[in-house]
Amino acid sequence: MLPIRHLAALLPVLLAVTSAPVLAASAEILVLSNRADLISGGDALVEVVMTEGGFASIRSVRLNGRDVSDRFARRGNGRYMGLLTGLDVGRNEVSVQLAAAPAGGGGSGGPGGAPSTGGPVAKTTIINHPNGGPVFSGPQLKPWVCQGTAVDAQCNQPPEYTFFYKSTDPTRGGLQPYDPDQPAADVAETTTDEGVTVPFIVRQERGYQARDEYKILMLWQPGQDWTAWSPQEQWNGKILVTHGGNCGTDYATGSAPLGDASGTIPANPLLQSSYITALGRGFGVMSTALDNLGHNCALATAAESLMMAKERIVEQYGELRYTIGTGCSGGSITQQWVANAYPGIYQGLITYCAYPDVVSTGLQFADLNLMRDYFENPSRWSPDAAWSPHQFGFVEGHATHLNAMTSDELFFGRVTNPSSACKGTTDAERYDRQNNPAGVRCSVMDYNINMLGPRPPERWSEMEKVAGRGFAGIPMDNTGVQYGLVALREGKITPAQFVDLNVKIGGYDVDFRRTGERLVGDVQTIANTYRGGGVNVTNNLSQVAIINFTGPDPGAAHDSVHAWWTRWRLDREQGHHDNHVMWGGPVALLGDPTFMESALLAMDRWLTAVEADGRDLPLADRIIQGRPADVHDQCTNGSGVKLLDTTCPDEIGTVYETPRGVAGDVITAETLKCRLRPFSRTDDYGAVPFTEEQWQKLEAVFADGVCDYGQPAVGFQRTIPWLTYQDANGGVVYGGTPMQSLPVGSGGGRFSRAFTYTE
Repeated sequence: MLPIRHLAALLPVLLAVTSAPVLAASAEILVLSNRADLISGGDALVEVVMTEGGFASIRSVRLNGRDVSDRFARRGNGRYMGLLTGLDVGRNEVSVQLAAAPAGGGGSGGPGGAPSTGGPVAKTTIINHPNGGPVFSGPQLKPWVCQGTAVDAQCNQPPEYTFFYKSTDPTRGGLQPYDPDQPAADVAETTTDEGVTVPFIVRQERGYQARDEYKILMLWQPGQDWTAWSPQEQWNGKILVTHGGNCGTDYATGSAPLGDASGTIPANPLLQSSYITALGRGFGVMSTALDNLGHNCALATAAESLMMAKERIVEQYGELRYTIGTGCSGGSITQQWVANAYPGIYQGLITYCAYPDVVSTGLQFADLNLMRDYFENPSRWSPDAAWSPHQFGFVEGHATHLNAMTSDELFFGRVTNPSSACKGTTDAERYDRQNNPAGVRCSVMDYNINMLGPRPPERWSEMEKVAGRGFAGIPMDNTGVQYGLVALREGKITPAQFVDLNVKIGGYDVDFRRTGERLVGDVQTIANTYRGGGVNVTNNLSQVAIINFTGPDPGAAHDSVHAWWTRWRLDREQGHHDNHVMWGGPVALLGDPTFMESALLAMDRWLTAVEADGRDLPLADRIIQGRPADVHDQCTNGSGVKLLDTTCPDEIGTVYETPRGVAGDVITAETLKCRLRPFSRTDDYGAVPFTEEQWQKLEAVFADGVCDYGQPAVGFQRTIPWLTYQDANGGVVYGGTPMQSLPVGSGGGRFSRAFTYTE
């Protein structure tokens, strides 16, 4: 027993403790399925978290004043969660009232059964957008032709569910249709990466969001329940996103692509698609028609569709650990475009036949198109400027002229022609410069008018004046470009050829018809293109892990240098490329067919390590430090056997140039419009001098100056992430405006808590 004097000394302390106020209970409402202001489709996964005290229970949950308490409960995972449905388009107020703490404390019940007197109230606002969109991409293209089963003009229809399975018969590749009521006898088993063994049965959900198709595939145990708070055990919480190649401008619904190189490389029955490997390991697989660049060559709508489909997964299947993209050609563009302009949608990228974006590639193809018109028409050549086919390549930066022909025939002419027959439009609806100048323009520029912005009235052509509106601005320029400059200095072409080419190469008008004058791009459009990510300057790609694989340049518009553009831009932005791994081999485009599966497994290990890193470090640092030691640059023999721990040498994969590179542009190839300096006869034009007549011709064609690639490009700026192209009333914001900061209550952030990035 303590002496009385000690008890007397402790009395003030005891009185202070017993008279201290009990910490009041409070709660926070977290919207898990997306940012609270970007919700779509009328539903949202929500969690209520006790943030203080913890003695009170939840008395009620209300949505716009309506009691929705029955949607919530303490789930088997120990969390108070519920799926809100029936959200109004626009603002929705969610409130949670806690029950007053009962006498004596204690109590941890859920909604309902609370004392009659209420406690503190927590509130948050959810902004819901139509399932048909838009959410941030701005006013949608018109006309738009929906699928035949659509129930409204926004192409909505109830989701459809079908089943597939993998057979034990190795001659039956891919997935086969499955009927749960009449189970197949040859269903294979699979063991996921978490050790769960189940029959290899897959359920596909097919639905429509943002006026186009999406698909979600999951390993599925028929007859068992699945909720967002209690997924079936075989799902590992990871998602693989597949994409499509090419570049197209459709005005109608399309199909969500599932193949590894959809739209670029035909399916090969000897290769197991990586999405099947992913499903077998417990991944979900997701695709949207709008992530197919051959159907939708537009950055903002691709990002929007991916965001909406991921929200659907969280609400119906559960929260995500991380998302990996995979794709060739246009599939690589969509991944890198979206990852830089809308970081957080992906955590890992697997790219091949790669380009970093549409616009800088389009600039190269525009130059090649102009050169085709000159080189393939000898009647245009001056008598002293005859060319050999071999010399074409010296100026174009490639081994042969075939690359120019392929890029032109497959891509450039079709996507820049506003009168091309894009799907979803009729002959009567489409633009015709003489008969219908106000018609639908099917060019890739007009398809992206929300990002690019219209041409200013002072630049309107006669067709624009008749139409009463500016067409989409032109995001490229060739004023001051000295084509063939490096080849001239190296003695590969003559001064006469250099002069003749630069005098006659010309440019384009607003309809991308060739003109004798150089192309003058729209300065505001060029600035919008940089800020919106149309040119991928890679300033936000530090937030993703990237594995790219490449093979020898086939001379078929898929130049291996395009993959290096990404690396060189990362070096410029970060001072390193530690989050960018290059795998090469001797197989054209792919490098090595085994990469498809091995890259998925390597990326999975990489992101798992980042996810497990609980340190308070920037995401970019954790991505670099989480890269496994054996995941690095390599070169193989094309059959999975590693030859080198470095990128492949030129003997296996030569990296060629581009016309702008031969004209002196910097290696990152992002100069849409160069800054000019005065033309000077004292510049380096090689060992063979020009004649006086040739000097005068050059002075005339470069009267405004020549490109100074030592200065930043006109309009150059770094991509601003998460731009929206619509105001609060749905009106267009040309060029975009930054979204507000992440709203309070956005517990889902960018879908993956371990990969939250800093804006």
